[in-house]
Amino acid sequence: MLNAKITGFGSYIPENKVTNEAFLNHEFLNEDGTPFRQKNEVIIKKFVAITGIEERRYASKEQTTSEIAYLASLNAISDAEIDPETIDYIIVAHNFGDVKKGHIQADMIPSLASRVKQKLAIKNPKCVAYDLIFGCPGWVEGVIQANAFIKAGIAKKCLVIGAETLSRVVDDHDRDSMIYADGAGATILEATEEKQGVIAHNTASFTLTEADFLFNGESYKTDTDNTLYIKMYGRKIYEFALTNVPLAMKECLDKSGFEIGQVKKILIHQANEKMDEAIVSRFYELYDQEMPEGIMPMCINTLGNSSVATVPTLFDLIVKGNLDTHTIEKGDVLLLASVGAGMNINAIAYQY
Repeated sequence: MLNAKITGFGSYIPENKVTNEAFLNHEFLNEDGTPFRQKNEVIIKKFVAITGIEERRYASKEQTTSEIAYLASLNAISDAEIDPETIDYIIVAHNFGDVKKGHIQADMIPSLASRVKQKLAIKNPKCVAYDLIFGCPGWVEGVIQANAFIKAGIAKKCLVIGAETLSRVVDDHDRDSMIYADGAGATILEATEEKQGVIAHNTASFTLTEADFLFNGESYKTDTDNTLYIKMYGRKIYEFALTNVPLAMKECLDKSGFEIGQVKKILIHQANEKMDEAIVSRFYELYDQEMPEGIMPMCINTLGNSSVATVPTLFDLIVKGNLDTHTIEKGDVLLLASVGAGMNINAIAYQY
């Protein structure tokens, strides 16, 4: 039986480093447009305590989401040592398309996947390129789709990319703007007959009352134009994630046949450090166990929340030996998990 195995990892981390001090002079406002009573120093201190974010990366003004997606894909293709012409599918997960610096309009025609394929100069028309809009879990879902193509025998190699430039769609007057970052992560998946790669997966979409937890809304500064920016109900997302993500992870792990004690690392979407720790802790509680030390690698403190790019970027950093003391060895059992706009959640049990 065929499995889908990641054979190449790549990421692109923008050079423009933005520390929390850059927000000291921002005019942060409440939702109704009134100013906060607290000084920005206090707002930032509380922000760090909750999110763990001390700095983030922004793309340069010349770069777009498709450009950094292309740069990440170059690294993944090189790592896998494959000919780009042999790629059967290019799947690009994002949420806002190409938003040029200083512009307010999202550009998704042609698709970002088509743009990446063009930049890679792939001539093969049988290499199918399409975009995946699935909130922050987009890259994880792209891997699930690539796995389905490979298992069905209709693809041998897939390029799955998660890329976003959230710095282009934030309201500077919203303190949540400090969460968001830019970046791209890419992977090559290939068919293997070994018991490696994607072993089990789980996906769910909650939309009845949860669809609007993340949305596009107007600036909190009332005298601005009608441009829409990324907005969220943070408390609702936290409560939703804490209830539903651990259950999705458990269902995925149970389906895989692996035991909880076999899990070596959990690569979770880098959304919010405190929320992620609570999710993983709750996951272990479902097995009547305590969360092991070192089980959950984090890169959010220096890279921020780059949406679809966080999990593949984290994966790449660990595999390349660029994340503190975290390592992944052949045969290790991993859990990948994400939650985001939709509201969508997903998980993958992966054997490295």
